[in-house]
Amino acid sequence: MSGHAMRTGMTLRWVQVGAFCGLAATIAYPILILAPLPIPLIVAVACIFGLCLGAASLGLYHLLGAHQPTIRATLATVFNVAGGALFISMALIQMAVRSYWVETGGENGPIGEQFMRLVWHVQLGLDVAWDAYIGMGTFLFAWAMMGHPRFGKVFGAAGMIVAVVLLWLNLYTFPTPPANAGWFDAGPLLGLWYLAVTIQTFRSFGWVREATGHRDHSKRGR
Repeated sequence: MSGHAMRTGMTLRWVQVGAFCGLAATIAYPILILAPLPIPLIVAVACIFGLCLGAASLGLYHLLGAHQPTIRATLATVFNVAGGALFISMALIQMAVRSYWVETGGENGPIGEQFMRLVWHVQLGLDVAWDAYIGMGTFLFAWAMMGHPRFGKVFGAAGMIVAVVLLWLNLYTFPTPPANAGWFDAGPLLGLWYLAVTIQTFRSFGWVREATGHRDHSKRGR
């Protein structure tokens, strides 16, 4: 296999892996919000979401780079990968605190309600940190999409707006989550945007093959 074919194939495989991981992440997210699962399953689904978010972001980076590599997409990938790690950390701390709270008798146990509230605010801080990373990553990905032939201004503008709303709400109501402060959780809007991006990624496999092949052919002809 020639170097040209290997590069084209590797880019396409990255995009394909990213699409399937993006699908897994968009399925895992509503399960975490809506499904009353036992703690071990919640931990497993949270880990799947965080890991798949990182892999999906790498795939999206390669899809955007098949048209034109940008610093925006590179930074977005770094932020989203870090955001996935923070999400797993937040979820594991949250589940560990809840489990210990139940094991020690709840508010009637030895650790006391006030201490529990103090510990709970640790995961609230991680929650906002995760939102900051995913918000900035989403904003930069959406910005990089503005001139991309497979996404364009509709995807770009929608993603930037949702990201700004998410960031503003979480910073404005810190440390209380926006939904608990009388506002609303912008997370589901972000999830719907990523679902649309994932669907468009699946629809872009053929375009990636043609775009990377044409680009490498142009380089050889110079």
